[in-house]
Amino acid sequence: MISTRGRYALRVMIDLAERNSDQYIPLKDISARQEISKKYLEIIVKDLVVGEMIVGVSGKGGGYKLCRKPDEYTVGEILELIEGTISPVACLTGKDINCPRKGQCQTLPMWKEYDNLVRDFFYSKKLTDLVNDKFILNE
Repeated sequence: MISTRGRYALRVMIDLAERNSDQYIPLKDISARQEISKKYLEIIVKDLVVGEMIVGVSGKGGGYKLCRKPDEYTVGEILELIEGTISPVACLTGKDINCPRKGQCQTLPMWKEYDNLVRDFFYSKKLTDLVNDKFILNE
């Protein structure tokens, strides 16, 4: 499950992408537009800065902006930065997990297929797809 942090990180990135310029966007403005607590966003943007997704400057005229062009970000990389792995089971996280049942696990092929579907989905979606409303649902 994608957490609130992951969903809010995407909203921050969308907000910055919609205002993509050389100017820094104050966090209080992002907070107001997205209706998310500024305190909570401070934690999220710190992770985004450390992960080199955005750059921040403090003081007068400070705020945040994207490090790259909006179409150079994938939803998958943003989510994995904030969430950690998006793999459905521990043995597929890429970490050195030695499962004693790996050679005989009858469910592993299914988990691999599911992992590939999720990974392919999120990594094929660009930040600009979200900005341009390419996922409008018919309700």
